Amino acid sequence: MDLLKFITAGSVDDGKSTLIGRLLYDTDSILDDQLEAIQRANRKNDDGTLDLAILTDGLKAEREQGITIDVAYKYFHTEKRKFIIADTPGHIQYTRNMVTGASNADLAIILIDARKGVVEQTRRHSFLVSLLAIPNILVCINKMDMVDYDKAVFDKIQADYERLTKNMNSTQVDYIPVSALKGDNIAMRSPNTPWYDGKPLLEFLETVEVNQQPEVQQARFPVQWVIRPQTAELPDYRGYAGRVVGGSFAVGDRIVALPSGVASTITRIELASESLTTAESGASVIIHLADDIDISRGDMLVKAGEQPVLSQSFESDICWMDTRPLDVNQTYLLQQHGKTTKVKIQDIVYRIDIETLERTASDGFGLNDIGRIQFKCADPLAFDRYAFNKANGGAILIDTRNNLTVAALMISEPVDH
Repeated sequence: MDLLKFITAGSVDDGKSTLIGRLLYDTDSILDDQLEAIQRANRKNDDGTLDLAILTDGLKAEREQGITIDVAYKYFHTEKRKFIIADTPGHIQYTRNMVTGASNADLAIILIDARKGVVEQTRRHSFLVSLLAIPNILVCINKMDMVDYDKAVFDKIQADYERLTKNMNSTQVDYIPVSALKGDNIAMRSPNTPWYDGKPLLEFLETVEVNQQPEVQQARFPVQWVIRPQTAELPDYRGYAGRVVGGSFAVGDRIVALPSGVASTITRIELASESLTTAESGASVIIHLADDIDISRGDMLVKAGEQPVLSQSFESDICWMDTRPLDVNQTYLLQQHGKTTKVKIQDIVYRIDIETLERTASDGFGLNDIGRIQFKCADPLAFDRYAFNKANGGAILIDTRNNLTVAALMISEPVDH
């Protein structure tokens, strides 16, 4: 049974909590004690039905108390597929949290209130989905019951959203009219929307294709740890532990260690003391080499002839995640896998105007701003373009003054000097 990871995003009070609650309820994924708690709470909708939004109320209460909640994960399954939902807050100050939830998603559900249409958060979330290279967008136009299931309302919002996607990277977009409160087009087709001939939400989630992006063929192995026990039993043991983030490695492969550029050959691949002949993308293993070369945490092993970009200067799409604005005179830390290096801002290439999605000149970045920045690293960085290999093209920016993560980076291209 395969797995679909998806994120729900939208504005405040657009019905995300009710939608998630409805999915869990209609798939019998609510535990008996949870259902009893909902019934004891005696929270009812206007029509007397249970208020399913209460399932995520604990998160809202914690946020109100000042407790940071990055992303809430919910799990459910049907006979056809398993699902993980990453639910992010709707308030604009939590836009940064969406990056965390969306980084590994196969699908993004963008909720739009049928009464309000496309709003700023719709544009912001959609643009982030595009930057993060999520292959599928599903636009759920919610609260159709509050506009009398009017097809004209649905059509207008769809047309508005299609104009929005013209400025985004190529992504598959589908549309479903729903009422999370009433259950319309959630688990089954609704008689209230006879003009809609598509799939209900649950069937769509069960059948949408996953892993549509081409598999990364170039082999990448960021070294997370150098293992040297230096015990009497293992006096000469030297292994490099990490996770394969692209392609595959096999015993006998000729590799190059970056940034040094020194070549060697794989003599052994180890997993939990067992020897393997190959290690595929996603595998966490220990690699042994024929030569005793200088490799440290943060270095990268790649196959000879499949080198990534190695550069100290690059441009990156960026989402600023800190309340303290970007300081172009400040030295920050960039972390990619196990590698950490100092970086300086060379240039703010542009900032995105969320109203129009146009690129605008800017001399600063504030909370939730999105755009492109040119960086200069103290050390060479081995990377692939984010659109080509998300695992090896993503990084975070850390403020050296307080060790807080202040930005998410999606590296786009090297800069020649």
